Amino acid sequence: MSDAASRIATDIDFDRQGRQSGYLRAPLSRNTSGWGIVEIPIVVINNGTGPTVLFTGGVHGDEYEGPIAVSELARTLDPARVQGRIIMMPAVNIPAVLNDTRLSPVDNRDMNRCFPGNAKGTFSEMLAHYLDAVILPMVDASVDLHTAGHSGDSIPSTNMHHIADPAGMARTLAAAEAFGAPYNVVFAGVDEGATLTSSVERRGILSIGTELGGWGRVNIEGVRIARRGLRRFLDFMQVVEDNSTDDEPATRHMQVGDRAHYSFAPSAGTFEPCNLVGQTVRAGDPAGFLHFVEDVDRDPVEVSYKRDGVLWMSAGPGRVARGDTVAVVMNDFDLGGV
Repeated sequence: MSDAASRIATDIDFDRQGRQSGYLRAPLSRNTSGWGIVEIPIVVINNGTGPTVLFTGGVHGDEYEGPIAVSELARTLDPARVQGRIIMMPAVNIPAVLNDTRLSPVDNRDMNRCFPGNAKGTFSEMLAHYLDAVILPMVDASVDLHTAGHSGDSIPSTNMHHIADPAGMARTLAAAEAFGAPYNVVFAGVDEGATLTSSVERRGILSIGTELGGWGRVNIEGVRIARRGLRRFLDFMQVVEDNSTDDEPATRHMQVGDRAHYSFAPSAGTFEPCNLVGQTVRAGDPAGFLHFVEDVDRDPVEVSYKRDGVLWMSAGPGRVARGDTVAVVMNDFDLGGV
């Protein structure tokens, strides 16, 4: 991590009362513009006294539900109803959003593997540094909206990491229940240390993420859950009262505790899944079959589940590479241990 001052500038005054909309201006020198900038949209509503909440979407550019929900809230929320401060960034990684890709087309980096960032680094590292060093010190709670993008599908869910502090763990579980997705997953990922969520948690800030669909399309139910969930989260934080009523089922708390919950492709091929996300699966059953259509006499290879549970995520693109995740299984989380 670089301790240098951020190279990103903005006209937004985060302490000013009222609603402000504008841009973060990140320098990007390129062949056609030596002194060029990239404008990253941001809306800040500050009214009265209360906690600061950060909503982010578009950290990955091919995940659409978050940008839709955050930008809509930023346009329509009445500042007079706010007690506190809301920072809304609907399209954080704007080059990737406009390019419809997970990775930034500027530096071919996954921004959500660049935290806490580097002020003197690549574009993705510079932007991650700004969020970590400038935005997060102001924040009391964060919701980072994601889906599985083009790489897979996910049952709509919130997610979080296990938190060592029992009070912090209980509060995060309660925040996930308030958001109101069908599932909340306490998970250990394959590479979590350099994510935005990890940066938020390192600062002791309340943090939840989401996985609201995928397969490279806008998930209708995922957008609905995101819209409602953001407003319910603001109510939970006592920043904006939510007067809506619904009969949504209670959130089911789940866990993905280790890599045995993941199934990986042992070879490149065309993956045929056997189950839809949300279905109950059993260890030893086929998660799917790898087909080798280019080798006319080669038989398919079965890829199995290693755990009983509910299918949280499944592969999306058809063609997969060796080492790609093709299934993630989740189990019920023991709330008695919290």
